[in-house]
Amino acid sequence: MDELDQQPRRPRAAAALGRMPTGAKVFLILSGALLPLALIALFTTLQTTRLADVEARARVNVAATESAAVLRGFFANHAAQLRDALAALERNSGDAPACSRLEGTFASLSASGVRFAIANRQGRVLCGERFTVAGAALLQPNDIEAAIVPGEGLTMRIAGRSGGTATAFYPVAALDALGRPSGFMPHYGAALVQDGNRLTLRELVMPGPWDRREVVRHTLGLDRVALEMAMPGAPITAPLLVAMLLPLLMWIAAAGIAWFVVDRLLIRPLRRLHTSVGNYQPGEVIDAERFGTLPAEEIRELGETFREISRTVRAHEADLAEGLVRQTRLTREVHHRVKNNLQVIASLINFHARSARGPEAAEAYASIQRRVDALAVVHRHHYAELEENRGVELRSVIGELAANIRATAPPQSSQLGITLDVAPFLVTQDVAVAVAFVLTEIIELAMSCNPTAQIRISVRLGEEPNRAQLRVSSPALIESAAMESLLENRYGRVIGGLTRQLRTKMHYDPLVGAYEMAIAITGES
Repeated sequence: MDELDQQPRRPRAAAALGRMPTGAKVFLILSGALLPLALIALFTTLQTTRLADVEARARVNVAATESAAVLRGFFANHAAQLRDALAALERNSGDAPACSRLEGTFASLSASGVRFAIANRQGRVLCGERFTVAGAALLQPNDIEAAIVPGEGLTMRIAGRSGGTATAFYPVAALDALGRPSGFMPHYGAALVQDGNRLTLRELVMPGPWDRREVVRHTLGLDRVALEMAMPGAPITAPLLVAMLLPLLMWIAAAGIAWFVVDRLLIRPLRRLHTSVGNYQPGEVIDAERFGTLPAEEIRELGETFREISRTVRAHEADLAEGLVRQTRLTREVHHRVKNNLQVIASLINFHARSARGPEAAEAYASIQRRVDALAVVHRHHYAELEENRGVELRSVIGELAANIRATAPPQSSQLGITLDVAPFLVTQDVAVAVAFVLTEIIELAMSCNPTAQIRISVRLGEEPNRAQLRVSSPALIESAAMESLLENRYGRVIGGLTRQLRTKMHYDPLVGAYEMAIAITGES
């Protein structure tokens, strides 16, 4: 009876397995084959490394705790004595007993290079010896600051209530001697760490590339300074080597089984599908029957999908080609109309400028016309490069812009001079528009300060990749009261906004009168 019940179950199980996705089949096969090897590797690794790691970690933790406690107490004692001596000398700069007590504290460490100094608000040393401290930032009263000097030692600074400071320097040799554990530690490494800085007290040299180390870190309670101590971890023994080789054997077994299963169900059909898709020509229809008789169901469905896609592509290719031609035609028409509209606006401004009744109105019209001309120049060059889509040539834009500015300059600026030294760089339209407006604003600023200004514009390759350095210099741009007034009331906000649009920073040299910034380029013409 049991045999009769089991006979119909076997086809059901086989059918259920056949309906499973190929990924699930591969997962079940590999899991069943690799489970014994994985269990053996896990058991061996845990048993051989657990005790050795625990012992090494406990030993380095005990040593690090002891050394950290010694250093913590040492720094706390010195900080308290430095603070007391600083307070006494701030009250009375001639307090010799306070200085003598502090010198007695540091006397035993002077041979190892430990130094200290107490200075008043004016920087005069009241006690100790003068030496240089890196990173001497301003501190609040009674604040304490510690700084690691890489390769040299540790500095500690304390601020007094009257502006004085107490400073101490501890070299590497002294810190190593102070932090040495009292127990027997034949081989260890120690270092002080603070944020991203590191001061090595004792280097731990590992004899072999396979040796490991145990690292423990304890804070010292001194301005984010911590003691980091390391010891060699458990050595790589024969059981550990066995545990390391077992995953390799597992990988070899997995590769063999996976190759046999996946090659038949996935790789060969996928290669045939890849060849069919790679050789596809517009207008063809991919044949799914050429993938063989034993592909995975997913591969067969993928082949059917590609065949439907090829049919859809053939039907839509004509529509796409027609749409591309229509879009190109519309784009050309838009650019042509914008260019014409800018020229019309420039002509209207010029027409009204001739009938202006006063010099201020004429200058206002000329200023507006220069900005419209700057935008028209960029757009005209962008329209010229539209077919090749290489970008706008910056040298041509700046040259034409300079010519327009000289042509629209007021009569008192007849001797205005603009010298160009521009390399043939290509930029996007957005960059070209912003650069044209920035140059217009800076040149007009120079003209407002000195109508006969001599201006030099240069564009050279910058230090960063795909960046160029734009520089505008003129004696008229040297810092003055008139220039500061013009920047504050009219030009400063515009120049700052255009600089943010270019996503860069504008550097101004007030001594030579130069503006400089980095701009993005797309190449060279």
